[in-house]
Amino acid sequence: MYKDAMRGKRSYLPPDKRNFAGRSDGVDRISHLPAEVRIHILSLLSLKEAARTSILSLRWLHMWKYTPSLDFVESDVSRGELVKSAGPKYVNMVNRVVESHKSPTIKEFKINFPLGESYTNSISRWLEFAFSRHVQRLELHLDDPDFRSYGSCSCLPEELLARSNMILNFNSLKELSLKNVQLSGGAIEFFIHNCTRLEKLIVDSPGENVSKLEVCGSSLVLKHLEIVSFVGLESLKISAPRLTSLRVTSLRGVLLENVPMLVDVCAGSTLDGLDWKKIIHALSCCFSQLETLKLVMPLFHSEQENDELCNFPEMPKLKKLVIDYHSFDDQCFTRLASLTRASPHLQEFVLNNGHFGSGMVPTRVDDDGAAIIKFRHEHLKVFKFCGYYGCPSDDALVEYVLENCVVLEKIIIDPCTNEHCRHIFDRYRLSVEEAARKNAKQHLEPHLPHHVELIIL
Repeated sequence: MYKDAMRGKRSYLPPDKRNFAGRSDGVDRISHLPAEVRIHILSLLSLKEAARTSILSLRWLHMWKYTPSLDFVESDVSRGELVKSAGPKYVNMVNRVVESHKSPTIKEFKINFPLGESYTNSISRWLEFAFSRHVQRLELHLDDPDFRSYGSCSCLPEELLARSNMILNFNSLKELSLKNVQLSGGAIEFFIHNCTRLEKLIVDSPGENVSKLEVCGSSLVLKHLEIVSFVGLESLKISAPRLTSLRVTSLRGVLLENVPMLVDVCAGSTLDGLDWKKIIHALSCCFSQLETLKLVMPLFHSEQENDELCNFPEMPKLKKLVIDYHSFDDQCFTRLASLTRASPHLQEFVLNNGHFGSGMVPTRVDDDGAAIIKFRHEHLKVFKFCGYYGCPSDDALVEYVLENCVVLEKIIIDPCTNEHCRHIFDRYRLSVEEAARKNAKQHLEPHLPHHVELIIL
């Protein structure tokens, strides 16, 4: 064994006897690096891993307390015990770190745990700590992403915002993400106007008490904005000259002004679908500049909406189109064709079929729709079909894409449409997905031109 080890030039000394270059000269070179370098190394580790380095030597004992990244993610807790028993444990862990942290500034502070209103006081202390340390990126995610519910929301303390001019300084904040946090429209506008360096704002909240919201200002540096799940919102006015990316779950009352750099829009949700009239009205000022567009469509359409869709404004710069479709009816081909025809330079088209299970998808394709969909698209290179199950309408759609997209290079088939279907009973879901993969191989492969690659996920 000794000869084999020597031949492979491997050292069998314990880790604490090796230096960072792998030589076994017994010198601990990492501990003699400048403190700034060691702190940077710790910032690349998780908070738990950084704290464990305190046992290495006296030089490392308190070093983790200066790490500029505080990301409190508790991943080892089972979902069943998440809130009831693990909530107090999580809060105590954050409290201990906050009380012992010594760095005068922090780059990021992330809370990611479903905490209800009973923890409002603790959350207020954490936010006060973060802002007193000139935090640049702040995430307060108090929801459970696997089991989304707004049953009990913590409120953003209004008194915290009132103290901004006296003690706390919000000017260092560049990114703010709030999920399942109950807050007023005034609180949102406070961050917009008092965080002068804010570039990214995500607010995912039930927002029952917010009916009107304005994100406006010629001096705003905001680049990315998400206003999600505000069920009571009736009016949303956005005027932000540097905004490049926007996500909203409803276009009801949306007014866009002075958004010359807006190129990426995502609109709609499964709970609040869109109609074509709303889309055309709300996005009229930016159709000519959009490069990426994602739309979550409703379950039903009227004949009047079909007529409006035939006159959909042209999007000459659109490169990627994503459609979440939750009803494959007889007119779906006509609608999809109208959208792609309005995007003459489209390069990637992603279709998410929102139904789970082949029994939910119609099997008839309307002949009129088949005639209207015929067009020659000379730029589309990638077509991704999420929620493909292999029923006749699925195969017909792929066939139409092959016939009309003359420079197509790749078709991607993904049986799973989105994260929602992953919560369905695993054994059934997996069997349906496996059957869909077999269908894709059998139904599509024989008809593929030699220059088109089929990828089955």
